[in-house]
Amino acid sequence: MSKFPKDFFWGGATAANQCEGAYNEDGRGIIRNDFLTAGSAASYRCITFLDKNGKLQKLPFAAPLPEGAKPVIAEGEYYPNHIGIDHYHRYKEDIKLFGEMGFKMYRFSMSWSRIFPVGDEEEPNQKGLEFYRNVLLECKKYNIEPLVTLHHFDTPYGLEEKYGGWTNRKLIDFYCHYTKTVMSEFKDLAKYWLTFNEINNVIMIGEMMPAFATKEVMANAYQSLHHQFLASAKTVVEGHKINPENKVGCMIAGIVSYPLTCDPADVIKTQQSMQNGFWYCGDVQCRGAYPHYAKRLWDKYEFELKSEPGDDEILEAGKVDMFTFSYYSTGCITTHKEAEDGKGNFQMGAKNPYVNYNEWGWAMDPSGLRYILNEIYSRYQLPIIIAENGLGAVDELTEDKKVHDDYRIEYLREHVKAMKDALSDGINLIGYTSWGCIDLISAGTGEMKKRYGYIYVDRDSEGNGTLDRYKKDSFDWYKKVIASNGEDLG
Repeated sequence: MSKFPKDFFWGGATAANQCEGAYNEDGRGIIRNDFLTAGSAASYRCITFLDKNGKLQKLPFAAPLPEGAKPVIAEGEYYPNHIGIDHYHRYKEDIKLFGEMGFKMYRFSMSWSRIFPVGDEEEPNQKGLEFYRNVLLECKKYNIEPLVTLHHFDTPYGLEEKYGGWTNRKLIDFYCHYTKTVMSEFKDLAKYWLTFNEINNVIMIGEMMPAFATKEVMANAYQSLHHQFLASAKTVVEGHKINPENKVGCMIAGIVSYPLTCDPADVIKTQQSMQNGFWYCGDVQCRGAYPHYAKRLWDKYEFELKSEPGDDEILEAGKVDMFTFSYYSTGCITTHKEAEDGKGNFQMGAKNPYVNYNEWGWAMDPSGLRYILNEIYSRYQLPIIIAENGLGAVDELTEDKKVHDDYRIEYLREHVKAMKDALSDGINLIGYTSWGCIDLISAGTGEMKKRYGYIYVDRDSEGNGTLDRYKKDSFDWYKKVIASNGEDLG
């Protein structure tokens, strides 16, 4: 197996809306996630709203709200993102722990609504800029390279309310004003940027939650994506102007699937599923144009793309510098109805008899990481960062404040081995920022009990706890991995 490059970016990742908290402090504006209740592996998170008659209602977060509905924060409901893990007030403590582990890179997101509370303001919120400057300076103190996600599922709700969200082309300019502002403000403190987190998630509703995937919903999803592609491309171009050393990447949710059988129908269905769920966004952002199969995907929902003259040139000019993606699990695709259901927490398809599954229905498949790394690199020949990977599990804090998470160490060890195998295949892999390096609120379920971190946060799924931080066994293990540049995995 090959060795990791000596300048490999070992690190971890978080998201503002899952860890910062302080949802209504220092001028931050509201985002849609602020209206989301907690859920579980068996139940969707819900958005609370007043219907047109003023009655309080709830709907699963992916469902379209009825006409006249107004999202509200209801008294007596628990909204996990409001406090998160209080990273907003504890970032120095947290980054110090990352520095102790030896992080070379910390991937975090800037909350757009902290900089522009409604989203369409001309002048930024100085308190928001001050906070992120302090975070970046803290990273610099420990020689940690920031990897900044500019949009991590947190469009200011004001833009949804006033303009209808990303279906409206006006959001391109609002987003670009925000990204130019922060990239200019922090040009001497950060040079690695990601435009949209898991940008493909907006269209994955068609396969993950088909009950909600009406023709109108999917048409809006594809049109919204077009506007995000343009916003991303413009940000790449502007980022290079602001600082020629800037590297701007895409970030794709790693929806990786195998055909369940060698039936040609299974192979074709899998190919088409990967085109829709993974390659569609990668092709536009890396190759600068829509792929040949795009019209087939659109025709399924009778969708016609609304574009303007010059859009093709914008996409071509704004190709990303690097490919980043999340990887947790794989799925199996089949046309055979008798196959065993392998659906779990936002996983889909048939059950793979050759891999094990955890309690959230995720297939534990490190070999799938090597497979998809090869597929990505052969397609795009761009530097790659694994921007998310990790094991969500229920951790027990012992009386002496320890967490013995051997199961997490085993998961991570096998995925690091798969990365080494991919390096021996010739992949240009430059970084690994494992997900939830400190416990945070689960995006999918809103729970705290589904923990990923090397650092335990004393908070439960009902919002109780001290928020104190404790090192898990995996903390010392990952510290050793980083210190040995991936050689000591014991």
